[in-house]
Amino acid sequence: MYEISLGVAHGIEYLHRGCDMQILHFDIKPHNILLDENFTPKVSDFGLAKLYPTDNSIVYVTAARGTMGYMAPELFYKNIGRVSYKVDVYSFGMLLMEMAGRRRNLNAFADHTSQIYFPSWVYDQFKEGKDMEMGESTEEDRQMIRKMIITALWCIQMKPNDRPAMNKVVEMLEGNIELVQMPPKPFLTPQEMPTEDN
Repeated sequence: MYEISLGVAHGIEYLHRGCDMQILHFDIKPHNILLDENFTPKVSDFGLAKLYPTDNSIVYVTAARGTMGYMAPELFYKNIGRVSYKVDVYSFGMLLMEMAGRRRNLNAFADHTSQIYFPSWVYDQFKEGKDMEMGESTEEDRQMIRKMIITALWCIQMKPNDRPAMNKVVEMLEGNIELVQMPPKPFLTPQEMPTEDN
């Protein structure tokens, strides 16, 4: 799973920075990641993709595009930030969270309301010093999962400016877990975010 997630991150980074034009995918999700016979991931389905000049950091879209559960909040809430390549970073973060946690990110049937939004629940677990229960796993496996989840938590920050670029995401995934700091807690909607006064 780690190698697949790293391959997807490299693929998105290439779309954002490796071409003459910046390609924003707008629909990063599990169904759009294909695996070959060696489990090498390929980003597919460019039906919602848009081309932009590489120096253009702000993107103009007329309507929200993507798949619910993977769409960046700025596509709905215009007051939290402008639409940019960070929409793909958000979608990748949700994908990465699902891969690391081996479950969907939104679970309306959860036993506890705190588990409905999986990223928020995972964040609370990590802040309390608990690892996720992964069955039989080695210490190396647990560290890899922890690195994937912390990276995902960075990617799904509510405000686009708080999310890293894909080259930084790749650095976090390839780097040492001790060097990756915990981000602020992720929120499902801007209404859940604490105000500046709190």
